[in-house]
Amino acid sequence: MSDLRPVRGTHDLLGEDMLRHRHVHETARSLSARYGFSEIETPIFEFTDIFARTLGDTSDVVTKEMYTFTDRGGDQLTLRPENTAGVARAFITNGLQQSLPVKLFYHGPMFRYERPQKGRMRQFHQIGVEILGAAEAMADVEAIALGAHVLDELGVLSKTVLHLNSLGDPESRLAYRERLVAYLRDHEATLSEDSRTRLHKNPLRILDSKDEGDRAVVANAPLMADSLNQASRDFFQAVTDGLEALGIGYQLDPRLVRGLDYYSHTAFEFVTSHLGAQGTVLGGGRYDGLIRSMGGPEMPGIGWAAGVERLAALIEAPPAEIRPLAIVPIGPAAEKAAWQLAADLRRAGHSVELAYKGKPAQRMKRADRLQARLALFLGEDELAAGVVKLRDLTTGQERSVSRELLLGELNHSA
Repeated sequence: MSDLRPVRGTHDLLGEDMLRHRHVHETARSLSARYGFSEIETPIFEFTDIFARTLGDTSDVVTKEMYTFTDRGGDQLTLRPENTAGVARAFITNGLQQSLPVKLFYHGPMFRYERPQKGRMRQFHQIGVEILGAAEAMADVEAIALGAHVLDELGVLSKTVLHLNSLGDPESRLAYRERLVAYLRDHEATLSEDSRTRLHKNPLRILDSKDEGDRAVVANAPLMADSLNQASRDFFQAVTDGLEALGIGYQLDPRLVRGLDYYSHTAFEFVTSHLGAQGTVLGGGRYDGLIRSMGGPEMPGIGWAAGVERLAALIEAPPAEIRPLAIVPIGPAAEKAAWQLAADLRRAGHSVELAYKGKPAQRMKRADRLQARLALFLGEDELAAGVVKLRDLTTGQERSVSRELLLGELNHSA
């Protein structure tokens, strides 16, 4: 007999969990539309090279966490561990550079093989946005403002702190890289094996290391801020000025970095202390070199992603969905009329519950369980008189309404 448990690191979404989950991504979708973002949905799997190139071949995600497989045609594919790479690939593939800037919103499942814990699953879900083709600092401000708006609408902004840093332009990053490598070489013997490899391939990734020994070394490493040229300082000043103009508070975090070379300028994270060690609920940054690194044109970009499970864990359970109408036929003669009435009401936009069988008392128990707002009784007397008896299931009040006036009465009481 097969094991019927869900695979470790996955879970079923239903009931209150599903309501929380849906509330998060529908809130984000609605607000993104207000900011002029259109929705995109990319495939759940891509050619492995899409992620290996964009995430870096020395990253933990690529070396340890990706779900990669060879399909029957011999292609090496990977379930997406994040979605920026897929959106960037879609941008190139579909020739979207013809109408810049492009502002895109997405949501959906991502996959990483890691130790499951609170707020972190092997199949998890993200919401995210990308702005492609805008080099101006106000694009960074708008992206962050949208993220703050989503968190505020969900009621969790007050539980977070916005951490902000500048990674500088390529010239600044090169100057910083030289200073960082010189520092790390003096401590190479105490670095982890992974970080010693990265020191020669991609030293900035060492700044993201979770190894305790590496973190102790990094704590005293040079700061990016000390390597910023004037252009980078001016850009960051424009970002902070924009945030302040919008009343968005932030905390400068000189240790907030992105290890890959295509990242530049703004890096940010909304961090909470309400989820234990998994503190980042929404984070992103500017990635002006990403599209070029994938073989596309020179193209600036800025975006963020947020974990739906983490956000769902922070919000109150949303109210139940629309309370239905419960039709309760009394006697065999009313069954057909009840189904006809249900069809008419559903076409008119009402949510209607009609049990397949059962005595009136049983049907009423189901109506209570589903939190129906009204019960509509149909019996021989009602059929003969051409009326429907309505019972308000909150107040218990009853009244009879003619079939001709029923729809208007229900619309008025909705």
